[in-house]
Amino acid sequence: MQIADTKQRLFRRFTAVTIIAVYLLIAIGGIVRSTGSGMGCPDWPKCFGSWVPPTSVDQLPKDYKEDYVQQRIAKNVKFAKYLTALGFDDLAYQVENDPSILEEEDFNAVKTWVEYVNRLIGAVIGLLIFGTFVLSTRYWKKDRPITVLSFIAFVLVGFQGWIGSIVVSTNLLQWMITIHMLLAILIVCLLIYVYFRSKRNDFDTITDDSSKLKWITIACLTLTLVQIVLGTQVREGIDEIAKIAARNEWIENLGLTFLIHRSYSIALLVLHVYLFFLLSKNHQLKVAMKWLVAIVGIEILSGAIMAYFSVPAFIQPIHLLLGTLIIGVQYYLLLRINHKKEFA
Repeated sequence: MQIADTKQRLFRRFTAVTIIAVYLLIAIGGIVRSTGSGMGCPDWPKCFGSWVPPTSVDQLPKDYKEDYVQQRIAKNVKFAKYLTALGFDDLAYQVENDPSILEEEDFNAVKTWVEYVNRLIGAVIGLLIFGTFVLSTRYWKKDRPITVLSFIAFVLVGFQGWIGSIVVSTNLLQWMITIHMLLAILIVCLLIYVYFRSKRNDFDTITDDSSKLKWITIACLTLTLVQIVLGTQVREGIDEIAKIAARNEWIENLGLTFLIHRSYSIALLVLHVYLFFLLSKNHQLKVAMKWLVAIVGIEILSGAIMAYFSVPAFIQPIHLLLGTLIIGVQYYLLLRINHKKEFA
């Protein structure tokens, strides 16, 4: 029994470390985005055709831009065929005909290494999730969904890597970046569920009005996902405005989407405060709820800093990380509220 308990603790700790590492990768992805380093490596999985990227443009052939554009075109043609087969004809047409996809940036050593470090950490995350799957096999007979979902998380990491390659080949096509981010959130939620399920018998059943709490938490979770998608659209708008306007003019040139995104955050805060009020007498969930309201408040503050201080680069990855953290805490709360204690 002691050996079994030790293995369970190892699995839970390893899974917890993996979840933290995925969030770290999301933060680094935000740094890549805010520094404009997404195309620091124009190919994938290598960087400028090498596992160790160059440090100087002198190490590259003179026609490197043309070569990588042609490689991207070939890859995008294949991707467009997949989209067409799935019925997304308009998206396929965009991938094949968007002129911005053919734009190749000048070599920048700093951006190249920022993107390269992002990929290295992504590879480490893949190994951690594979380790989570390996450790989960001990649950195959006792609790098979833990092993199955751990395997699905590992498969999704591989798919996420492929999506990352498409993000590069499409020259950071905006809707591809959104898919890339949402898939990362899905992987985090799978890992959170696996962690929770592995220790669910350690938790008591919530005796409050769990049905009401559940639906309010689901509302918070759903509306936060909508807010994140709105945020990606705001970011898309900034990317376009940045091509023609100075940084201090970005916010004033954003349209209705930004106004909705800004006002929507207040509604989310009110909803979370209401949920906190409902849970204020429940000692089991009060701490998690405090963290959630605090993160929501800091997220709104970071958004205000971006709005009033010309979108400083250092705040952008923090804003992204906090948004995904909110989803994780909300999902964990939902699991706890919906939990019915069982005994194996």
